[in-house]
Amino acid sequence: MATTSAPAAPTYKLPFVITASAAGTIIEWYDFYLYGVLAAFFSTQFFPKGNDTAALLASLATFGAGFAVRPFGAAFFGRLGDLTGRKFTFLLTITIMGLSTALVGVLPTYAQIGILAPIILVVLRLAQGLALGGEYGGAAIYVAEHSSDEKRGQNTSWIQTTATLGLLLALLLIGVTRGSMSAENFTNFGWRIPFILSIILVALALYIRLRLQETPLFSRLKAEGNASSSPWRDSFGNAANRKLIILALLGATAGQAVVWYQGQFQALFFLGTVMGVKYTDAYLIVGAAIVFATPFFVFFGRLSDRIGRKPIILGGCLIAAITYYPIYNLMVQFAHPQGVLATTGAAAGKFVGADGVTPTVAQPEILPLMVLVWIQVVYVTMVYGPIAAFLVEFFPARIRYTSLSIPYHIGNGWFGGFLPLIAAALLTATGNIYAGLIYPIVVALITVIVGGLYIRETRHVRIWDEVSGDATTAAPATG
Repeated sequence: MATTSAPAAPTYKLPFVITASAAGTIIEWYDFYLYGVLAAFFSTQFFPKGNDTAALLASLATFGAGFAVRPFGAAFFGRLGDLTGRKFTFLLTITIMGLSTALVGVLPTYAQIGILAPIILVVLRLAQGLALGGEYGGAAIYVAEHSSDEKRGQNTSWIQTTATLGLLLALLLIGVTRGSMSAENFTNFGWRIPFILSIILVALALYIRLRLQETPLFSRLKAEGNASSSPWRDSFGNAANRKLIILALLGATAGQAVVWYQGQFQALFFLGTVMGVKYTDAYLIVGAAIVFATPFFVFFGRLSDRIGRKPIILGGCLIAAITYYPIYNLMVQFAHPQGVLATTGAAAGKFVGADGVTPTVAQPEILPLMVLVWIQVVYVTMVYGPIAAFLVEFFPARIRYTSLSIPYHIGNGWFGGFLPLIAAALLTATGNIYAGLIYPIVVALITVIVGGLYIRETRHVRIWDEVSGDATTAAPATG
């Protein structure tokens, strides 16, 4: 009987693997979050005028549509990744994401084509969500399956920086574009520039990624005939694996997701929309906090290689849940919102002038607010830095792409992605500026309880044992 020799080790080094994977994923997140940063602005471009609150909620719902389909993208592209390989799948996802984003940049507004504008916008957001559903799992697994068991948390933590850096890149390019032209020109055409630039960034990422080979672990799995021929059946038809998916969702990714979105996106929305901080100050506060907190992704990823993934992820969820209210109370004090808080009507939950309608401009203290947002982003690094290593170790290699992607994207796509909409709805319904904190606090505490009781520690899992070998004979050199 013929024997199949083990695949040759890649000729490139591990830093190139991490750089190529992370660069593409940063661009995917940048594409996805451009809309989120401009959600309040888009409510005036793509939705009917007359009711500002309804337009804002519709804009946030469209933002959420991209999150709604992420689990479906995870199921489709996860299956593809387990059948054909990690590399092909994340080449495909970045192409779909780039094209969808560029098309948003040339989409006519509601004033130009009427109801077709929001309909097409929703379709493009759905395409972005489907693509992102396949991207993250591919990038995280690609790095993990090139890494040794001993440094998996450290190496995959670089992928964990990408969502935050993608948001930072979106803030930077939008801020530069808005700052370089008049408000009228930005409204007329300037907002399109960051979206159209996506084509150049995606082309660069594709060029880099095309130089990659398939992961050595997956190549071995295929060579040994142990790859799954039916990833969906093996992932969802098996009761034990279904249980793992549910536990990973409720005991890890749901809490991680709300901490991520509250600490960055919702902090930005709270400052700019609720407090009335002008966009330049809000971008500066959140952007600087992200820059100074980003190294902690790698710190906590590396720490998880030493003390475990579980205590860091659940610890971050618990600390965040306990401290969110006092942090946001201090943010209000240092933002110095002007006027009075409207509790009824279209302006409910915002600070307005004497007429009870017109939003006011806050007078923020930049440094204290920067520190308060920085603390929240450090929470993000705690829950997010080790999560890729945890998920890779939690599921077997033959169905890893499918099984990992589902709880990650239900957690981040649904529990996290709808946080801005839920928080805005709670704020509007109650007129209480802190009402939106109820949701992330409750979800984070649920994850602490479920994860604490039912999730097993994974840092001692040796994924290379699944393919009769170890990373030192198949993975690229680390130097």
